[in-house]
Amino acid sequence: MLERSSLAENALTSLHDEEYDVPLNLQNLNHSTMVFTKGRTSTSLNGHWNFCVDLLDTGLRQKWYEMQPANPVDRVEPWDYDPYMGESIPVPSNWAMLKEKWYFFEGSAWYTKKLTPELFKKRDSDAESGHRYILRIGAAQYDCKVFLNGKFLGNHYGGSTPFYVELTDDLAEETNWLMLCVNNTRTLDRVPMRNTDWFNYGGVYREVELFSLPREFIRDMFIRLSQDGRAIEVDVVVDRAVDSAVDSAVDGPSIHHAYLEIPELGISQKISIEQGKGTCRIAAEPERWSPENPRLYEVVLTAGEDRITDNVGFRSIVRQGVDILLNGEPIWLRGISVHEDDDTLGKVTSDEDIRRRLAHAKELGCNFLRLAHYPHHERAAELADEMGFLLWQEIPVYWAIDFDNHNTLKDAKNQLIELIKRDRNRASVIIWSIGNENPDTDSRLSFMRDLAETARLNDPTRLVAAACLINHAKLKIEDRLVDHLDVIGINEYYGWYDENFDDLYAIGKNSDPDRPVVISETGADGDNSSQGPSEGLFSEKYMADVYRRQIDTLQKLAYIKGMSPWILYDFRVERRQNIFQRGFNRKGLIAADKSTKKEAFHVLASFYHSIKD
Repeated sequence: MLERSSLAENALTSLHDEEYDVPLNLQNLNHSTMVFTKGRTSTSLNGHWNFCVDLLDTGLRQKWYEMQPANPVDRVEPWDYDPYMGESIPVPSNWAMLKEKWYFFEGSAWYTKKLTPELFKKRDSDAESGHRYILRIGAAQYDCKVFLNGKFLGNHYGGSTPFYVELTDDLAEETNWLMLCVNNTRTLDRVPMRNTDWFNYGGVYREVELFSLPREFIRDMFIRLSQDGRAIEVDVVVDRAVDSAVDSAVDGPSIHHAYLEIPELGISQKISIEQGKGTCRIAAEPERWSPENPRLYEVVLTAGEDRITDNVGFRSIVRQGVDILLNGEPIWLRGISVHEDDDTLGKVTSDEDIRRRLAHAKELGCNFLRLAHYPHHERAAELADEMGFLLWQEIPVYWAIDFDNHNTLKDAKNQLIELIKRDRNRASVIIWSIGNENPDTDSRLSFMRDLAETARLNDPTRLVAAACLINHAKLKIEDRLVDHLDVIGINEYYGWYDENFDDLYAIGKNSDPDRPVVISETGADGDNSSQGPSEGLFSEKYMADVYRRQIDTLQKLAYIKGMSPWILYDFRVERRQNIFQRGFNRKGLIAADKSTKKEAFHVLASFYHSIKD
């Protein structure tokens, strides 16, 4: 353990130093450290981790991460927490769902995991090439600091995107201890900030994996159909360990070529790699992916001793006037919005949960889902690829973000790039959304314009959107941001928050957008439990009537090219506390049990099935 003087010094410092977090807030685990992991074998680090909530950040102040494992009887000073023994919780999980006393906890929490030597045993074939170990954390809400054997390796901002940490040079010969400090405190400069309309879950709530990679490995692959539809284009990034113990122990040239194979298309292409990067265009006309024909091809990329695989669909998506063209044909987006939320598990999800979500969307007659308001689990896009759904994905630039703060923009851009790099090989994803319901101010326009440019720079093959608000004073669609969007998302709640439904008719007549509009939100609360009313506000009957009136109005407006009403399932949220909501938003077409359908479900399903192509 720490020397007696060190413990005392840390305790004394913790009383006075309110900048204890500064040297541990590098945000160096970001989009630049991402690693392509599709088709790779990994070792799961899921399971029970030692755990402790830490409201006052005592652990960072006292440097718990520097403590060494010891038998309690051998310690020579009292201690506030022992990271190596005590309470444990499962990973992935959200602490709010594990104990009532943690339900509303916001702050830091500590996770500790023993990594046994067996995890790092090298295969015989690795002896000549060296070896690298990459930790992948699928998501941790919100700031996650990573320590290995007492050394700080870095931290990541953003509660819904994966991040990667190289452990190679800091591994001990025998047992290693991995420690995470995860903080979900809402602050004014984060994305999102303090005021949101979904539950602020905390914890490591997606999978944690360890990857064993060769000295030189494929860091990224971006593959897509060319804009003219006559070729497949691919970008490759290869990473080589430089100035590390692994690299200095191994001689040999760096990688100069990669090899792409798509067996079903008869493609076997050599790609030149210069300074770690390569790109090529391959003449090909693959069968187009669509909701009706979700055709996927196996793609294999090798470089040196490394190999990755992915299942990829090829399709085109463009805007032409007020139309959205999928593979050159106009499409109307029959959608529904969804949150990543579960009555029992919180934000933890599974294939079973995602498949149920998509099955309900199919039953509704949907070809489209809006994944709100943050990046969902990557399996959602992978399964949408397989099952034939189009997706709107977004980052939580939500409501009154600090648009004047450079650090807030940095956070938002990083989350956007991480989402794009994670899912830009998914045919199902057609829209990157850069925000939701922001006021039209000069600083917001500059902030969002920067995000739109960032999206197009990192992926020029998809549409950019944002969920905007109607100008109620002028009763029309009017927002300076729309000039920088491909698709205008409109959130409107006529019949619910906006009482005068006739205003929706006026907006339809007053607006003349030059690009497609998608009604990204609309709806009403309906409490279908035994405590719900039989009529009036919060009744199923009222909710269904709002849907009927919305459909009757919206289907008459030629520039509207889709809708994703709010929302598929009831979901947990702190702010909703009236006698009918009771801590949940009740706008779900299905109750929080994810099985009990409300009357409005059948109203929307009838409409969607009547307009299927």
